[in-house]
Amino acid sequence: MSAAPRTALVRAPGPRLAEGLLTHLDRAPVDLAAARAQHDEYVGALADAGFAVRFVEPADDCPDAVFVEDTAVVSGNRAVLAAPGAPERRAEVAGTERALRELGLEIHTLGEGCTLDGGDVLRAGDTWYVGRSSRTDDEALCRFAPLMPGRRVVGVKVGGVLHLKTAMTALPDGTLIGSPDHVDTAGLPGLLVAPEPSGARVLVLGDDHVMVAASAPRTAARLRADGWRVTVLDIGQFEALEGSVTCLSVLI
Repeated sequence: MSAAPRTALVRAPGPRLAEGLLTHLDRAPVDLAAARAQHDEYVGALADAGFAVRFVEPADDCPDAVFVEDTAVVSGNRAVLAAPGAPERRAEVAGTERALRELGLEIHTLGEGCTLDGGDVLRAGDTWYVGRSSRTDDEALCRFAPLMPGRRVVGVKVGGVLHLKTAMTALPDGTLIGSPDHVDTAGLPGLLVAPEPSGARVLVLGDDHVMVAASAPRTAARLRADGWRVTVLDIGQFEALEGSVTCLSVLI
């Protein structure tokens, strides 16, 4: 029996993209037409990697809605809806929930009184690392853990960047890659230091296949030298809004 196809949820850039929230970067011009072209390239790369791409319904009143990763965390047939730390982003979750329900996933929520962004949640092997950032609090970490039975949940303090996955991601074999300047490495088994800040943001596309941004050429070269297949994309319009290759999709 062949494996079930993998699905990637994405959301098209909305008309208010340039108004997206900024926490650690100064505002720079964002070209909506260029952003849409870069998003098309991103969607094409996901399809080329074997994902069935599904568009979440638009949320045009929410400038950050294209960063759909922040709205849910998925493991197998189980999805945990996010509780965004920025109140302006909470309306983004409903469309993602509808898409997940249409795919038949089991939906869980964190309840009131806590905040969690999907960009703060990283799976590496049997461990979930949850960033303790300005967008995700300790109460959410405590509530998330029981929703992923059989997996270890480790909190990681994050500083100077928006999310955990801005500073640290994982390669297909579970090796962590990132920037030790922005994460507390005390609870980590090890960290491959990325040559550039944006090289910390790696999207796993397959067992030997990853995506990195064009702004991280030294990271791409190192990963290739280590035997990984690397897709490189220019996502500069989204990087200007503190986005990355991980932020633009939920992979199922």
